This record gives sequence, C-alpha cells and structure tokens, in this order.
Amino acid sequence: MSTPLEREIAAVFREESGRATAALTRIFGDLDLAEEAVQEAFIVALRRWPVDGMPRVPGAWITTTARRKAIDRLRREQTFARKAHLLALDSVSAPDEEGDIDIPDDRLALLFTCCHPALPAEGQIALTLRAVGGLTTREIARAFVVPEATMAQRLTRAKAKIRRAGVPFRVPPPELLESRLQQVLRVLYLIFNEGYTGSVGTELLRDDLSREAIRLAEVLVALLPDEPEARGLLALMLLHDSRRGARVTTTGDLVPLDDQDRSLWDHDEIERGRAEIDRAITGDRVGQYQLQAAIALVHASAIMAADTDWVHIAWLYGRLSEVQPTPVVELNRAVALAMAEGPERGLLVIDRLCDDGRLDRYHLLHSARADLLRRAGRRVESAEEYRIAIGLTENERERAFLLRRLVEVTTSGS
Repeated sequence: MSTPLEREIAAVFREESGRATAALTRIFGDLDLAEEAVQEAFIVALRRWPVDGMPRVPGAWITTTARRKAIDRLRREQTFARKAHLLALDSVSAPDEEGDIDIPDDRLALLFTCCHPALPAEGQIALTLRAVGGLTTREIARAFVVPEATMAQRLTRAKAKIRRAGVPFRVPPPELLESRLQQVLRVLYLIFNEGYTGSVGTELLRDDLSREAIRLAEVLVALLPDEPEARGLLALMLLHDSRRGARVTTTGDLVPLDDQDRSLWDHDEIERGRAEIDRAITGDRVGQYQLQAAIALVHASAIMAADTDWVHIAWLYGRLSEVQPTPVVELNRAVALAMAEGPERGLLVIDRLCDDGRLDRYHLLHSARADLLRRAGRRVESAEEYRIAIGLTENERERAFLLRRLVEVTTSGS
C-alpha cells in the first residue's frame, strides 16, 4: 500500500508530466526520448523526495532532472555527436531544481501533435492520455479494456507515425488552427465519453477517464482562454459529470436520467459548468460544444424531471443540427420533440432516420425508438426494437438495463 508521500508524488506526476514531456519534446525533438526521461525523473523523485523533502517547485525540478537524464541518454547511445546543436545545453542557463526560472508551457503544442490528423483516432486518444495526461500504458489499457501489450503497440505505432510523417511540434498556424482545434476537442470529448459510458466491458462508468478528460480540458482552456468552444467543451463535461453519483445504483446498474435522485448531483460542478457557459457564449461564435453544454444546463436546472423544459431543449437541438447536421444530433432532437410534443412526434423523426440507414448499427437509435414505442403503448414493436438494441450493445450494464425494459414490455399486465 502506498504512503501519503508516494500518493502525493503520483499526483505531481499526473499534473506535471505533460508539461515536462512537452518541454523536453520541444528541446530535443523526440517524443520517445522526452517520455522516457520524464519517467526516469519521477523514479529519482520517488527515491529522493522522501529523504530531501518535496522541492519548492516540483514541476521545475522534474523538468530539470528529466532534461539531464535525456542528455545522459543521448551520450550513452553515442548519438550526441550527431546532435551537435544540443551541446549548448550543458552550458546555457537552465532552471535549477528549485525552479528559479520559468519553463515555457508547451503542452498546447504537444496536444496538437498528439491529435494530428495523420494519426488514427485510437492512436490520438492513447497518445494524448500517455504524453499529455501522464497515464501509464497499463492504466490506459485497463480503461479501454484491451491487453497492455495491445495498448503498447498502439502507442508505438502512433509515435512511429509522427516520426515518419514529420509531424511538427508546434501550435498550428492561424489558417489551420480552427480545424486542428476541432480535432483536439473531439479527442478530449471521446476520452470523456468513454469514461461516462464505457463502450465495452462490465462497468458503465470509468471515473478515471472522465476526470482526466476534464483535467485536460481545463489545461486547454488555460492555454486558450479566449476560445469559446474549449470552454463549451469543459462546461459540457462538468455538467454531465455532475450526474455521476446518481447514474448507477449501489450495484452498478444504470439509472436513466428521469429516474435519478437529483439530490445526488454535484451542484458545485453544475455551477462551474454554468460559469464556463457564461464565459463561452459572449459573441457570435456559437459552436457545437457550447450548444450541447446549454442543453445539459437545461437538464441540470430542472429541480425534478417533470420540470425539464423540453421545448427549449428541442429548440437547442434544432440549432445544433444547423451547426452539426449529423444523424446522431437528429436522433437526440427526435427524443426532445417526443418529450415536448408526444412520442408519435418523435417517432416520425426516428422513422426517417431508420429509412436513412446510417444508424442501423447504432444501439441508441433502436433503444430510443423502443422507448418511444413503449411510451406510445405499442408494446410488440417496442419489444422488437429492444431486442435489436440488446444485440448491438457491448456494455454489459447497458445491456442489463435494456433487458429489464424488454421484460417490462413483454410481461402481461405491466
């Protein structure tokens, strides 16, 4: 069992490793070298800090120690002569272990590097969690329910792709910034969603992933304070995460939004989300994450489920469909319309989505249609849709919930 100091050092690692890795990647131009040096620095910290005490500025201590480890590694590998421009590192002024000078924060450049479109989505997610978030390969593998060796290969392939493609370590120039920022936001959102509702496995929630996504979003907002969509994403995460304590029973079963005990919601987190929305929506740059956060805030503002302003939510989904015209947004709009105007109104929209075919394998389409059919009293059709949804669902907790609904609609007299 770890000691309090070891837990404190682990917390420092989670908080500071991304900053240190980014700084060393800028200096040495090698993400692998940077990661390994930072790991070595924390091993030294685990040995020295219990004896010497915590340094005044732990992050600067880690970065300085890692920098020295990187130089030592280059020397040992006899590649230092081929990197003559780094010789100056021995003599130029550098931060001492107490952090007497500031270290530039290069995490934004590292985020853009990890989320580069040259990488597949799974590589972007894994590399962001590893390099910027400081999660170990084992932690990431456990979160995504894959073997550690599989995740290690995924990370290795991602870093090799960065080298082969010559991905630059930089914040993109103005003409590319908007599209690249959307990619970063998408990766953080995917990380949060996997923690909020696991796509596979036996657990519905993976709190470590959700919290890490929120922390990374906070880093992004700190680095880009005038970017409204970054604040919108942070607000969305906070508002969804505020329901975490009410989303599952003590045995881990899913509790739908309407049935949740709202006294268990984290109202401090709701207020933080509200404040971020207020800061985000200050001009005419309204994007998808701000609108989704506004929808989440309407839910959070309802004291009871019956108080939910579904007319407003349906209108917001209409706005969102203009910004993000996807079938998933249209599905959510259909559910809002059903709650505002009756299940048959929502079914009209969902039936068009079924005819479209793009969501045929999306279990939430079938579970939503099943629920609206149930509300409309069309039990036989509802049962068939629940069966389809169950067959497409990979998370065991979601499947168990859908099975309970199926039993309800197929049990006589229920």
